[in-house]
Amino acid sequence: MYDVRFYGGQFLLALPAMTDSRFDHSVIALCVHDENGALGIAVEEEMEGVGLRDLLESFDIDASGVPDRRVLRGGPIEPRRGFVLHSLDWAGQEMIQVGRKWGLSGSLDILKAIATGTGPSRYLVALGYAGWTAGQLEKEMTGNSWFLADGDPDILFETPAEKRWSASFAAAGIDASHLVCGAGSA
Repeated sequence: MYDVRFYGGQFLLALPAMTDSRFDHSVIALCVHDENGALGIAVEEEMEGVGLRDLLESFDIDASGVPDRRVLRGGPIEPRRGFVLHSLDWAGQEMIQVGRKWGLSGSLDILKAIATGTGPSRYLVALGYAGWTAGQLEKEMTGNSWFLADGDPDILFETPAEKRWSASFAAAGIDASHLVCGAGSA
């Protein structure tokens, strides 16, 4: 068994030694972790040509009153499945509260609420997710793939997507520009 302590509401930051190129400079908002595995949403990459209005309209939801913003590439698993990470001032059908930091919703209710102006005050919309089977993430955490950081809601909701990786390291007191791939010996 691996003695790795983490919980939902933290960020998994890909280290330069990460061998899976799909996760290069990834910031994963860890949402669920239990005996069955873990689920997180990548929040560092906006999808080219996919906006919130387009997504809402694909579900026949009137998007005329919604500011358009890019949808995030949430991860490689089920890339057509949508998720909303949001502030806790909205709770609806099947919402998962992630610590005391944010909520995760995947139903149409939240998209309808966002469209009518009754949704959460802060939110990100993503397609796809990152997932790990039981024990898989714990094992990866003992290697040189991930760094665990505090899941700061301000970084999540207020920092531009492409700056979340370095901002999360900075919040942990680490200058990401000094990170290098590989290991040395003494």
